Amino acid sequence: MMQGILLAAGYGRRFDPDGVQDKLLAPLADGRPVIWHAARALCAALPASIAVLRPRQRERELWLRDAGCEVVKSTAAETGMGAALAAAIAASANADGWVVALADMPWLPVEAVAAVAGAIDDPQRVAAAMHAGRRGHPVGFGAAWGAKLMTLTGDSGARELLRETEILLIDNADPGVLRDVDTPADLGR
Repeated sequence: MMQGILLAAGYGRRFDPDGVQDKLLAPLADGRPVIWHAARALCAALPASIAVLRPRQRERELWLRDAGCEVVKSTAAETGMGAALAAAIAASANADGWVVALADMPWLPVEAVAAVAGAIDDPQRVAAAMHAGRRGHPVGFGAAWGAKLMTLTGDSGARELLRETEILLIDNADPGVLRDVDTPADLGR
């Protein structure tokens, strides 16, 4: 079974350097927050996806569960994205592979998640969504990548592991595979 993973433990310092506003809890037009939309898209394609949080992120957890995610809390995730991803891989080590999405991407199309999951047809395979020639998210990993992904630490995600790896890019017409929320202005574009 392919396992969806939503990285949702970040601090969002570019959104609000003072840490007062949580970008993942910022509401979109329908009143639901950024984190719910990202989680819902992932869970629609891969039910019972895992979301990784730092401890004591109760409001994020409530929205994630409402969207259909299982929640994994990790104190190591406080150090960054790599540690959060390693925690999620460890929590789902028996999966046939993983599709990794980011919680600050509320416009991620369900079809892109499904296409990346479907492309993981070999334990060595890495696949990612692409739009207009640019690699986006989600990114999928075959089961053979589990041990390497569990070694990630700190804030460097899987990018370093992928530097010399052939990635199957899946073209997607929807720019949502590239759109994230880094600043308050991103909410309205």
